Amino acid sequence: MTVISGSAGWYLRRLSRMGPREVGGRVGDAVRRRRWRSARPDCPGVSGARFTAVLPAGTIAAVPPDAAKRLVAEADRLMYGHAEYFGVVREDLADPDWCWDPKTGRRAPSGYAFDVPYRNEDAVGDIKQIWELSRHQYLTVLAAAYAITGDERYAERVAEHLRSWWAASPPLRGVHWISGIELGIRLLSWVWIRRLLDGWPGAPGLFEDNPVALNQIWHHQRWLAAFPSRGSSANNHVIAEAAGQFAAACAFGWFPSSARWRADALRSLERQLRGNTFDSGLNRELATEYHGLVLELGLAAVAEADAAGVPVPASVRLVLLRMTDALAAVVDSRLRPPRQGDADDGHGLVVDGAGTDRWASLLATGDAVFGRLEWWPAVTGADVRTPLLAALIKPTELSVSRPTGRPAHFADAGMTILRGPGEIWCRCDGGPHGFLSIAAHAHADALSVEVRHDGVDVLADPGTYCYHGQPEWRQYFRSTLGHNTLQLDGGDQSVSGGPFLWTRHARSRVLVADASGEGVARWCAEHDGYQGSVHRRRVELTAASRELRVVDEVRGPRRAAHLAFHLGPAITADLAGHRAVLTWTRDGEGRSAELELPGQLSWRAHRGETDPPLGWYSAGFGRKEPATTLVGTGFTDGADGFTTVLRFRG
Repeated sequence: MTVISGSAGWYLRRLSRMGPREVGGRVGDAVRRRRWRSARPDCPGVSGARFTAVLPAGTIAAVPPDAAKRLVAEADRLMYGHAEYFGVVREDLADPDWCWDPKTGRRAPSGYAFDVPYRNEDAVGDIKQIWELSRHQYLTVLAAAYAITGDERYAERVAEHLRSWWAASPPLRGVHWISGIELGIRLLSWVWIRRLLDGWPGAPGLFEDNPVALNQIWHHQRWLAAFPSRGSSANNHVIAEAAGQFAAACAFGWFPSSARWRADALRSLERQLRGNTFDSGLNRELATEYHGLVLELGLAAVAEADAAGVPVPASVRLVLLRMTDALAAVVDSRLRPPRQGDADDGHGLVVDGAGTDRWASLLATGDAVFGRLEWWPAVTGADVRTPLLAALIKPTELSVSRPTGRPAHFADAGMTILRGPGEIWCRCDGGPHGFLSIAAHAHADALSVEVRHDGVDVLADPGTYCYHGQPEWRQYFRSTLGHNTLQLDGGDQSVSGGPFLWTRHARSRVLVADASGEGVARWCAEHDGYQGSVHRRRVELTAASRELRVVDEVRGPRRAAHLAFHLGPAITADLAGHRAVLTWTRDGEGRSAELELPGQLSWRAHRGETDPPLGWYSAGFGRKEPATTLVGTGFTDGADGFTTVLRFRG
């Protein structure tokens, strides 16, 4: 079955989540798309263009040797045509077909961009597979390899592929001119490709002296100026659009409209960064990977501003500072952040090889740009991106009060982190159901918990796996049953109207959040997602006994209940009655825990089931593997609620 979001019912549900201003803007977009079908002006003439946004002298020499070695190894794999995107191995990158989906074998149709039914996998293929390569982030890796080694083979391959893509994707033709986030990230990649190739004699002929390149850069910016993400869709997409537009208008400021594009994009970036970020510094989408994406995009935009000498409002840097401090606060002992909400492996800027830790890299950049606080976790390892960004971003004094200790409760985001001995880490979710009226990247996960021991998922958030084309899997991975929380009457807490649309949102509130200690850290919250009933959950983490206690109560009529606990893929479970012994290995040492489950429920272990899906873990977009899920079934008529106790041994 294929998801086609163009049905009449979907349009009505989507329209119901829009305000009058957004509706008016979308009507204007539709009129403009019709007009552009037959009106495709050429880029205005450009003479004397020069690229001046170069890296300061000595920047490449500051790249740590280990990071450089990983980068070059990755570049060599790419030169041989090898890559993997979303679990699909590709061997065709020496000479790629830009519209081919290796997952389904389908090729996206050409023609006017806005006629391409990109949500229809039967007609187009997996759109994520097609779009990802054309973000050209693998070309930034090759360009960085040239900058580090001086080997012109890398530069020549970049030039060959850019010319091929430009020929295959003329303005407004085909699948790569549909989505603004793709254009924005692609522009950011082109800026960095030009920067990293600056020592190569062919760089000017590839970019500023090349009419085809100038036409592409101009049309990308014209498109972004005309079709910004609006209203209920103004999430991470609009930030990518503004960051890419701003970066290009700074570094490629060769056109009559460049100054206007730059100013408009900066205003949008400043407004949307604030709008997309809680005061605590967490991303309002409550989807951790998009926190990383937005932070990467924001840092890259500030780097372009400083390289071009364009003043940036202090509020932009303040948001990025708060985001960095928040990231440092929520990661576990292995620098892994929560697995919350949607995740699609999207990056803002890629110049590193495989094996580079994304979150360690962001914290290293935060340290270089803003300075680390005493409570920040130590960052080990090295990356290429940090010295490049730090060389461009100018130190700036910010008048802001930063946390004096490691925050554990983020009231605006409803996130609380409980920590215990033996590197016990527990995330409790009592926050809003996503961002804006459609909450596009939210999951129905109110009051869910996520528990790790020394960085290993014990009670896991299963992840995302897919967006389009496999509706039963999309539904499962964002369902209530797909999270460590309580499901009533077989339904979700929030009501879905499509793969990126929620028509009714559960409302949660945190009642207690005391992670300060005195031997016991406590959290309590409730939500109203089950109409006629209120689900309340209490969590206590006792340091002395290394015990996590979870109590679920339901106020309301008797209802059928399913209580799910999803175990990480490394966990083996031996379930007997209402007790499960959990075992796993970390760094060659055996670890174990005991899970005492509510006796009022009938418990069963599920693993790798497909009809319907249950018992799966997705480590990254497009990838899934069997994992054990324990589900208890019964009714909510017990006066004492359901009590679950997780005891870590040793």
